[in-house]
Amino acid sequence: MGKIVKQRPPYECLVAYQLGLAIQELTEQFTKRWIKSFRRRSQMDEAARSNPQNVAEGHTQESLKGYIKLAGIACGSNEELQNDYRNFLLKNDHKIWPINHEKVREFRGFRVKWISQNTLNTPSLPKHPEEAANMLLTFCRMEGVLLRKLVDSLKEKHKTEGGLTENLYKRRKNYRAY
Repeated sequence: MGKIVKQRPPYECLVAYQLGLAIQELTEQFTKRWIKSFRRRSQMDEAARSNPQNVAEGHTQESLKGYIKLAGIACGSNEELQNDYRNFLLKNDHKIWPINHEKVREFRGFRVKWISQNTLNTPSLPKHPEEAANMLLTFCRMEGVLLRKLVDSLKEKHKTEGGLTENLYKRRKNYRAY
């Protein structure tokens, strides 16, 4: 008997989804290690979870409008998480590394990918809080670009292909032959 290979849902092939999962996993490690406030930890973990969850949920929507809305929510959650990492760095007297910093360039070279059915090549969380927060801030910036591109492509698709209501109306007109 042959091995059954489970096919991925299409959204799992999106780099925005994959990077969101990596950010979620790393954020949970980060908050356990360095965030003392239960409320702050919970907020950061939820913002990190929101990115891939909203991309996944949006993909299952019947309407492009719903997908665009949920991808936009993922953008907002990602922005919130970026602010949390910036605030962590500032409040703890750490530096926010510039884009041309050697380590930031290294972080920006990371390319997320599936290495098995359920495992991404998520990097290890650095041991120093300044490096870890700057890595996650960099990943959040990368995620923000990807999510904005996703929203823009969905809007373009809506413009060229129309929305659910419009397409249902076209089908009804064709069915009724008028």
